[in-house]
Amino acid sequence: MQELSLSEVGKAAERIRGHAHITPLFSSRLLDAAAGNRIFCKGEHLQRVGAFKFRGALNAVSRLSPSQIAHGLVTQSSGNHAQALALVGKLHGVQVHIVMPRQAPEVKKAAVVSYGAQIHWCDTAQSDRESKLEEVMHATRACYIPPYDHPDIIAGQGTVALEMLDQIDDLDALVAPVGGGGLLSGVALAAKSLNPGLKVYGAEPEGADDAARSLQQGKRLPQVNPITIADGLRTSLGNWTWPLVRDYVDDIITVNDIAILNAMKFAWGHMKQIVEPSGAVALASVMDESFKARHADERVGLVLSGGNVSLDFFESTSNLDAHPALG
Repeated sequence: MQELSLSEVGKAAERIRGHAHITPLFSSRLLDAAAGNRIFCKGEHLQRVGAFKFRGALNAVSRLSPSQIAHGLVTQSSGNHAQALALVGKLHGVQVHIVMPRQAPEVKKAAVVSYGAQIHWCDTAQSDRESKLEEVMHATRACYIPPYDHPDIIAGQGTVALEMLDQIDDLDALVAPVGGGGLLSGVALAAKSLNPGLKVYGAEPEGADDAARSLQQGKRLPQVNPITIADGLRTSLGNWTWPLVRDYVDDIITVNDIAILNAMKFAWGHMKQIVEPSGAVALASVMDESFKARHADERVGLVLSGGNVSLDFFESTSNLDAHPALG
């Protein structure tokens, strides 16, 4: 296994320059008051396709030769990576095949189709996803681009940290959400390489806490029956992402779904930023009392990782009934 370094993240930044957005960094006095720190939010929900995933997908595909993508691209994803690869394939003029669970959010299904990708439906079980993926790869001979567990994907996601540290000086801590770990591992690698004294935290739903358990026990533990509203964070750490999380991340903060929904509502209502559940987990984490106990009156950066959510989300009776604190 090759070693991933800051140099690879820098090369990724050059490859995606002019294609991926340099997303804004913004703050809120109300958020600072609620969090007890100076908070700086990296707006990856404003990235192309509405999520940081575009960075990694673009970097990975840009490294391939024309012959490698001649038969198209394929991946398995329930959401943002699917959209990202669909758009990257469109930009390269090749067909994209997406193995996607039927239960994926409708807004994400629609986006994939709008970019011209072909969806191949599967069930949510990992075994069914893998079986369908193998079937599609055999039939199409398309080139597989993993959602997170690949060095080119990780390097692309690490460009988020390069931009943040160029946009803001003297951060004391940086927080990014973690599911499969592509974003967190890339961000942690880049941030710690540039500033070893910077504290880097992962933010994870309590109902999908394999990263927290893995870091506590010093070994990679699989995700078991994840139950969380943050659909983009239900995956387990991978062979590539786990060692980087283990070596570069200081700790994982877990928050429950009510906190995640409250963070979404805060972002929408007070900051005028539309973020999806997975995109709000880092925000929920810095507002958590356990984080406040470690940091007070410091400068904290966080990643709002995605904004692909239906505008009628909070009008859903089921969401409000399930979480009366939001009413």
